[in-house]
Amino acid sequence: MSDDKTVGIVLVSHSAEVATSVAELAKGLAGGGTSVPVAPAGGTEGGGLGTSAELIAAAAAFVDRGAGVAVLTDLGSAVLTVKALLAEGDELPANTRLVDAPFVEGAVAAVVTAAAGADLAAVEAAAAEAYTYRKA
Repeated sequence: MSDDKTVGIVLVSHSAEVATSVAELAKGLAGGGTSVPVAPAGGTEGGGLGTSAELIAAAAAFVDRGAGVAVLTDLGSAVLTVKALLAEGDELPANTRLVDAPFVEGAVAAVVTAAAGADLAAVEAAAAEAYTYRKA
């Protein structure tokens, strides 16, 4: 681990393809060469649709740089699985938060904000603020 503590981002979806695509989009819109650690945790270990506690825990450990981990989810069991992991207390890195934010817009906001060097609270706030983005 380097001395540069950056907030890590985990994107949990029922689909590996969706989680990976949103991670690539967020990193690309944040400048592509960003040093923000972002990891998708989508689908099951066997490649099917679903949610895997093991994939989520591994992704969180991978992105942990000491400044906290923001976890964004798509829906349903993804949310419940992250909540269960947080309740267990020892499955995820210290200072891991489930962020209530829209999945795509929130992921982009989280990665861009983390790339600017913001702390976990600011990353969480930026992602949650994405609920207010107007499209019309």
